[in-house]
Amino acid sequence: MDFVTLGRTGLRVSVMGLGCGGPSRLGQSTGRSEEESIAVVRRALELGVNFIDTAEAYGTETIVGKALAGVPRDQRDQIVISTKKNVFRQGQLVGPDDFVAGVEGCLERLGVDYVDIFHLHGVRPQHYDHARTQIVPAVLRLKEQGLIRHLGITESFGEDTRHAMLARALDDPWWDVMMVGFNMLNQTARERVLARTQAQNIGVLIMFAVRRTLSDPAKLAETMQTLAAAGQVDPAACDPAAPLDFLVHPSGAASLTEAAYRYCRYEPGVHVVLSGTGNVAHLEENARALLQPPLPAADVARVNRLFAQVDSVSGN
Repeated sequence: MDFVTLGRTGLRVSVMGLGCGGPSRLGQSTGRSEEESIAVVRRALELGVNFIDTAEAYGTETIVGKALAGVPRDQRDQIVISTKKNVFRQGQLVGPDDFVAGVEGCLERLGVDYVDIFHLHGVRPQHYDHARTQIVPAVLRLKEQGLIRHLGITESFGEDTRHAMLARALDDPWWDVMMVGFNMLNQTARERVLARTQAQNIGVLIMFAVRRTLSDPAKLAETMQTLAAAGQVDPAACDPAAPLDFLVHPSGAASLTEAAYRYCRYEPGVHVVLSGTGNVAHLEENARALLQPPLPAADVARVNRLFAQVDSVSGN
């Protein structure tokens, strides 16, 4: 596995992060047993993945905790645990006392004394003021107590495809790490987020590298039709039925999924690309993809031109 330094955190992290949420939630959303999900986490560790991302809302913190149980202390210190809690749940804003209790619950489920990165999870633009004035002071006190090492924030990319919340968060000094939606279809984070995170040396985790649109040919064709109708892509610039097949060739990627991961991994300013699955073989395939070299420059340039005007989809 390849490693990088996660911005100003100084943490050495694998370029592939195991995402324990997403559509699969380590297979818990698709009927996998707890033992099978634990096996995915342990296989990721065997492959050299040392960055594990979970959340209260995913329901997988206990599984991660069980997978890490028994790992020798000297090895545990090399594993970077990232977890999160929402500031808005069940139609209501979460208060600081409830948020602190939630952080303590995360630690208990993970079976750890501290977490390396604690994020405010999926913060919507309209909730950022509450997050910064009510939640951040409480979480900074937890940081002073040693319960968390670094503070992060993640966007609600499915709704906020133009990164309005992160544009505001980048004006504040607390965020050591940001989880950003970015993929071949929606590249807007390049100028709106990544240019600024690089300037501030903020660690960047990429979500939505693949998701449904880039793993389902029918969904991709449907999305292209929608984008063409909105005037955001030129239908003459590609085969509408297979718009990204040009990426798969002997000197390029072996599959569209591989291309999508490689595209994100080598984007300047990106540190960790998250990949979630409940299947060990799929995990191994994604790890191989993220260890491949950059895509051919001509292929990257063509993707960039094709989707240069797109800011309305997440790829989900």
